[in-house]
Amino acid sequence: MTEHSNSHGRPRPAPRSGADAPGAPEHAPGGPAAGATPAAGAAGPSAAPATHAVADPAACGTGRPAPTDRGSDAARDPAASPVPAEGPTDEAHAVADADDTVGRRPRPESRGRVPRPRTGADKPADEAHGPAEAATAASGDTTDGPAPQDPAPGAIAPETAGGSGAAGTPGGALPARPGRREAGGGSDDPHMPPPGGSGGGGTGHADNARERAGTSGGGERLRFVGAATRRIARGIDLDEIVLGLCRSTVPTFADAILVYLRDPLPVGDERPVGPVVLRLRRTDRLPEYVQAGDTATEGDAATPDPGPELADSAAERCEVRIGGPLAEVLRGVRPVFGDSSAARAALPELLGEGRHVPDRHRTILAPLRGRRRVIGAAVFVRRLDRPAFESDDLLVAAQLATHTALGVDKAVLYGREVYIADELQRTMLPDSLPQPTGVRLASRYLPAAETARVGGDWYDAIPLPGNRVALVVGDVMGHSMTSAAIMGQLRTTAQTLAGLDLPPQEVLHHLDEQAQRLGSDRMATCLYAVYDPVAHRIVIANAGHPPPVLLHRGGRAEVLRVPPGAPIGVGGVDFEAVELDAPAGATLLLYTDGLVESRIRDVWTGIEQLRERLIDTARLTGPNPPPLEPLCDEVLGMLGPGDRDDDIALLAARFEGIAPSDVAYWFLDPRPQTPRQARRLARRALTRWGLEELTDGVELLVSEVITNAVRYAERPITLRLLRTDVLRCEVGDDVPQLPRLRQARPSDEGGRGLYLVNKMARRWGATRLSTGKVVWFELPLPAHGR
Repeated sequence: MTEHSNSHGRPRPAPRSGADAPGAPEHAPGGPAAGATPAAGAAGPSAAPATHAVADPAACGTGRPAPTDRGSDAARDPAASPVPAEGPTDEAHAVADADDTVGRRPRPESRGRVPRPRTGADKPADEAHGPAEAATAASGDTTDGPAPQDPAPGAIAPETAGGSGAAGTPGGALPARPGRREAGGGSDDPHMPPPGGSGGGGTGHADNARERAGTSGGGERLRFVGAATRRIARGIDLDEIVLGLCRSTVPTFADAILVYLRDPLPVGDERPVGPVVLRLRRTDRLPEYVQAGDTATEGDAATPDPGPELADSAAERCEVRIGGPLAEVLRGVRPVFGDSSAARAALPELLGEGRHVPDRHRTILAPLRGRRRVIGAAVFVRRLDRPAFESDDLLVAAQLATHTALGVDKAVLYGREVYIADELQRTMLPDSLPQPTGVRLASRYLPAAETARVGGDWYDAIPLPGNRVALVVGDVMGHSMTSAAIMGQLRTTAQTLAGLDLPPQEVLHHLDEQAQRLGSDRMATCLYAVYDPVAHRIVIANAGHPPPVLLHRGGRAEVLRVPPGAPIGVGGVDFEAVELDAPAGATLLLYTDGLVESRIRDVWTGIEQLRERLIDTARLTGPNPPPLEPLCDEVLGMLGPGDRDDDIALLAARFEGIAPSDVAYWFLDPRPQTPRQARRLARRALTRWGLEELTDGVELLVSEVITNAVRYAERPITLRLLRTDVLRCEVGDDVPQLPRLRQARPSDEGGRGLYLVNKMARRWGATRLSTGKVVWFELPLPAHGR
């Protein structure tokens, strides 16, 4: 006999094979010889007897019934294992069972080991069932081949023979309802498969089946909690997280769920003021067509099921009373059964009076506690035809509530960040564009991504004296909060410089200096243009920005040749401006590089695609220019799925101009006779336009403004009248001080001119220029003059 060393250094006899066991046949007729290894999974009398049995299949993840340990006793020689006077205790049985693990070699009878006593249920297989049955029992329904592998993570073990199956799977599929419970049948726990095996009324079968059921139920719960928490954690906003909780628990864990959250939800360290109010955020339940079928007992069929109806009849709002039963349950944090004394008093306060809650552990009330405070509660309900909750289900509910509450905290903080980003972006960009005379404007802005709603791109339209308008578009490096803050400062600087009526190249020069004051790494590109509707000209200066595209009235699109310049923030560079024609009916498009550049195309390829897109769009409208708003949408339609690497700012300007016949312009010397001359010129212009009824008012206001200019000016004074939708009068001089409206005293000889202008004009104002100032006022046109 071959001897093997044991763990104590003593020789260990090799175990006898099934063929050597007393009473076992050599081999079945037609079967393999003793000692041959049959195919994996072979069983029955024709299979060769195995030397040992596989451990509990519930531990291995298989669905085959676990063999009892008497098969291994039957494989040994009864004579070699005398029965001692005193049998081992139950602990010894458990230790012996635990030693039979998968893939471990069978342990022979070693010296000093006390064998188990044989009972009526523990007789050798050869004595109880004969030679064929003994070989089958000794083989343990397995072979000497490799041990069966564990199932893949998340897989559900198949049902054991004679069992009713698990209640559901963590994947969210509709669970199979447990059948009517028979005497000695399956368990009430929906997560635990009932004990398997057929026949076998011995205590060994019952104990092993209960142990396997407990192990399998625990594994089912762990898999369900893992799948549910992963689904809850995938949510990024409040609705996604609450929806993840509802969809992962119904119908696998409960038949209905109600989720209450605080209204309003506290954010961060905020301390709520006032009473705690819970509002029903979401409910979920099994649909009506899902019937219990033959799973309900006769008594249950006649009993109304109030569980799922709670999702439809629960109160929408609940104010938690200080010191009340609901406040005590929420303060305790731990989930409680609905029929407990604490929940019995708290549920009517939460769900509303008169709501019937199922009894017998069919309801769980779980507080939702975030990082700092309780933010809500969840109610899990099961129907009467389904097994009630068990104590282990309270742990499952606690895990679900904890992950949901932490997710809600995360969603609230994320929502606050989104709100801050949206408000920052909204304040950095203009709420609406002005509509000055002679030009129509439209704009679009797209962030780089939904999770990054702020960026460094901006656009602006600034009205200037003389019905001119400044068009600005810029792009600060990056698309973060810092980029947005720098963009806001540069935009404010550009508005201030535009108000001084500086040339475009001077505006870019001052922006470059401002960017250097903000920091050495503050880089940006910018394009600044000034459109004059009277002269039908546009002056453009560029600081490293993509060139604009001009769409002519006939459908031709061209990329304007503008000096590129260096980006803002480089310092020590000059900027050059060019003056170009701006014909009536043409459309100018200013944009940032996010529209034309991406990882799959370069800037010039994108600009050419933009030009072709404009030509195709203009071809649809024929000789008339396309409307501005649809044109902007068409331009953004050129973006593909992989073209959103950066945020996009788009500004479109349709040049309409002002006809020369609607403009009257004069230069006047600063002399005492100038006010009278100005009145005469204004009267002639109004007569030519057919606006004689405005003559008296215009002469009075022009005389007052011209008198103030003559009093302080040293160079020629300009007077201009423009007829658009209003009559606008502009008077310019070389004095930079702006006039102020004041209340003249009775003894004062002057100071009443601006008072008259303020009373008679619809609008008036004064604008400082680089060469002085302009004072202007507007009067409404009569009905026939519009």
